[in-house]
Amino acid sequence: MKFSDFPIQDILKKQLAVLGFKRPTDIQFKAIKHILNGEDVMAVAQTGTGKTAAFVIPVLHMLLSKKGSKNDGVQVLVMVPTRELAKQIASVFQDIGKDSGIQILGLHGGVEQESQISKLQKRVDVLVATPGRMFDLIAQGHIDISRLACLILDEADLMLDLGFNKDIKDVLKKIPKNRQTLFFTATISKKIKSLAYDVVRDAIRIQISPKNPVAKNVEHAVALVEMDDKRFFLENMLKEYADLKFIVFARTKVRVERVVAAMQRVGVSTEALHGGMEQKDRFAILDRFRNGENQVLVTTDVACRGIDIPDMDYVINYDLPENPENYVHRCGRTGRGNKRGQALSFCSKDEEALLTQIEEYTGEEITRYDIHPDEYQDIIFDADDPHYNWKKLIEDNEDPNAWADK
Repeated sequence: MKFSDFPIQDILKKQLAVLGFKRPTDIQFKAIKHILNGEDVMAVAQTGTGKTAAFVIPVLHMLLSKKGSKNDGVQVLVMVPTRELAKQIASVFQDIGKDSGIQILGLHGGVEQESQISKLQKRVDVLVATPGRMFDLIAQGHIDISRLACLILDEADLMLDLGFNKDIKDVLKKIPKNRQTLFFTATISKKIKSLAYDVVRDAIRIQISPKNPVAKNVEHAVALVEMDDKRFFLENMLKEYADLKFIVFARTKVRVERVVAAMQRVGVSTEALHGGMEQKDRFAILDRFRNGENQVLVTTDVACRGIDIPDMDYVINYDLPENPENYVHRCGRTGRGNKRGQALSFCSKDEEALLTQIEEYTGEEITRYDIHPDEYQDIIFDADDPHYNWKKLIEDNEDPNAWADK
């Protein structure tokens, strides 16, 4: 089935074709028809399966088909856990709904309220919001969700992890009981089920979740690399595949900054992204990365959930995550939709227990990339940062001919 075969407005079909949407992914195929029928949906779909478009397309169709006043207040509320996700989902609505006349606002903290209030005073049909800023503006009388037609919870499992359970229940008190509710989560647990049953009614359950929660179209490998040698192997990868797009995950913001500094010393252009930065700077960095102005992003797990970067070739786990679930979300930044992706992890001796936890969580052993000892040493010795390559310095100083011609 193609998107052109769906019973949706022609303006959406044309825009989907412009954007390169041809055939739906599994979650889109299974969810769109039920959402178009006005049914509640509870969907469990791993990262990178295309679940954002699975609700954006039918919701836009329903808004375009709706007769009556265009000033009924917010009709669709999408609640999300992070600012980056609010901005991204609002962008998807705007891209697919281009020239439709539907008004979309991504609402989040970290920016001034004035421009957001100005848009709310005119008209907003679709509000994509983080709870904090939304409740601030509801309290100030700038947002009316009393006539809401559709509530969407996206990344519901992360919302619970971040402590937004009460915020969700507070929203339920302010919106009509007679509404459509769409509940999307990457993982399922007793807490998630409990929340879902509080929110949805007689929902259609959709689960796109194989035994291995890692996306099927991502190839995984792990290289056993000592902690102090990781920067040499990263340099080797980034220089060998200089035309590809990489996202590199490190454990802490200090580690991120150190990796970026190490790559700068060897002439590899990278940018850092972590929670210690101003929100406007984080948005600007992500925009540059999406636009291809920078090919390498080094980040903490702040970017492991819900961030969609087109044509992401490679995920590098510079450090293994302490939470095995985050391995799945990190690797889900590549191989999105129907595209193929690569994920390579560097594992030191101290991280072998984390690797075991990841394999137990995914239910599959990750392929080991066997590095011959000679190849391992060549990668270190060929690094362009000899000042910091203490092993190479020792080797040179032990060789009586090393400085003969200098």
